[in-house]
Amino acid sequence: MSGRATKIVATLGPASNSPEMLESMIRAGVNVFRLNFSHGKSEEHVELARQVREAAKRAGREVGIMADLQGPKIRVGQFADKKVMLQVGQKFVLNAEREELGDDHEVGLDYTSLPQEVSAGDVLLLNDGMIVITVDAIEGAKIHTTVKLGGELSNNKGINKQGGGLSAPALTAKDMQDIRTAMSFHADYVAVSFPKNATDMEMARQLCNVAAEPGHRPGLIAKIERAEAIPRLEEIILASDGIMVARGDLAVEVGNAAVPALQKRMIRLAREHDRVVITATQMMESMITNPVPTRAEVSDVANAVLDGTDAVMLSAETASGHFPLETVVEMAKICRAAEDGITFRLESDFTGKTFSRIDQSIAMGALFTGHHLGAKAIVALTDSGSSALWMSRHLVQVPIYAITPKLATQRRMTLFRAVRPLFGGVCTNRDAALAQAETELKSRGVVSKGDVYVITCGEPMGSPGGTNMLKICRVA
Repeated sequence: MSGRATKIVATLGPASNSPEMLESMIRAGVNVFRLNFSHGKSEEHVELARQVREAAKRAGREVGIMADLQGPKIRVGQFADKKVMLQVGQKFVLNAEREELGDDHEVGLDYTSLPQEVSAGDVLLLNDGMIVITVDAIEGAKIHTTVKLGGELSNNKGINKQGGGLSAPALTAKDMQDIRTAMSFHADYVAVSFPKNATDMEMARQLCNVAAEPGHRPGLIAKIERAEAIPRLEEIILASDGIMVARGDLAVEVGNAAVPALQKRMIRLAREHDRVVITATQMMESMITNPVPTRAEVSDVANAVLDGTDAVMLSAETASGHFPLETVVEMAKICRAAEDGITFRLESDFTGKTFSRIDQSIAMGALFTGHHLGAKAIVALTDSGSSALWMSRHLVQVPIYAITPKLATQRRMTLFRAVRPLFGGVCTNRDAALAQAETELKSRGVVSKGDVYVITCGEPMGSPGGTNMLKICRVA
């Protein structure tokens, strides 16, 4: 991760779940691994999480684990021949009561409430928008449609309604069980699919708190992928620890053209509200089958970095692609090159801002001081990770080293932009803790004789939220 501020989230799957590949990907720059609960059994996820922790030990660097819940997948049923070809102008029926396998005239539905939630004239998009059908009429459990954009439709492909409006709950019975599984292996983050409002996120938090062991509190990531979430974006952000710009389903509901501007807005809002943000979906899609990315993909990743995203995410590229390791290497190079082009304007970040909390004011003071002194590093001695999070909301060229006595805090900080999370033993003596921090910086080659660095901590030591001291140090 040397020199790179933006974090990389990689999805695990058949292409990447061997112990050797896990270790190689960590060494290549993966900061957080995503376990996709849309696939696999509970015991498989538990075992994979164990292997991630082992690989991190071998690589000598902690990584985070994010459990991504499936959510209410609204899908067609299965076909007798596994797939059908739909032609433009063809009549096609979605039947919520059909139990037998489908054909090219009719198929069943996993989401049986769909006939009550659509009406004549609605546009439905199947298979991530690759197939478009319009609703002609509703007849009991049957939705009669006409194909407007045809193509191949196979088993269990997703259904979206253009413009949104489907009421499926964000948390299903499967998600509730999966939360218990995720808490059993101490997942650092839980990603909630298709939340519509803050209530969905608050319910997820309650379920996590009930299932987690005492003292373990995972970060909650809201995946913004429903049209209904956009008008309520700020309340969802405030109810979460971070958001994911989930461009796949979101683009199907709001249209491809609307997504780039929404992405920029979401990144800006998340940072303004001191939340982390992940940009996801098709970032390096061509590398599923090719060893190099397209120029458009390079620009896509770079633009997210320039906008200030905390992390960029790989999905099928690392889960099932032919070049998982090469994809991570390429993404890391793109992030570093984009960061080299950032112009740092810290003063404008602070214009008109007030900080009422002492610990937040100290964090901002450290940023400002380190930036203007040309410090080699900013060090945050942190129990909860809050001071490191606040520092990471502003773009600075000074690396932030966050030293914590809590392993859970270290793993959670793996998602914070520009933060290098380190584990330090519990130390209640201030001078000893400061000396320990300087020794750590020296051993890593971050500072040497005569270099200046800035450090923050709290007195008395070990109190969460107690950061109240800022010190400027010069290495003797």
